[in-house]
Amino acid sequence: MEHESRAAGDRGARVQTFMMANANYFEGDQVAFLRERLYNLPDDRFTMLGALRFKSAGTALALSILFGWLGIDRFYIGDTGMGLGKLFTLGGCGIWAFVDWFLISRAARRKNYEKLQAALL
Repeated sequence: MEHESRAAGDRGARVQTFMMANANYFEGDQVAFLRERLYNLPDDRFTMLGALRFKSAGTALALSILFGWLGIDRFYIGDTGMGLGKLFTLGGCGIWAFVDWFLISRAARRKNYEKLQAALL
């Protein structure tokens, strides 16, 4: 019984550490769900999560403001198709680039969530 309690405490500490280091890469409503999924993840699978590299929403926004008309922001978050679309249309003649100033942060967090979900499967 004591061993199970210690293992649960260790697992909880690892999940807490992971979430403290990475919570800003996800939407607020996703954090509770992710915490639960990570807590139930087997120990051997949990160690591979350290290799995941998430994209910063702030960096994506800065790239969007500076180079959004070239699609660099979309390339950065891994959305190659939309990046090519913005590149070939020069950001939809600037309109698409401007709209992405308001959407790119959420898109970066969504891509991070998708990446973590794929790793958890």
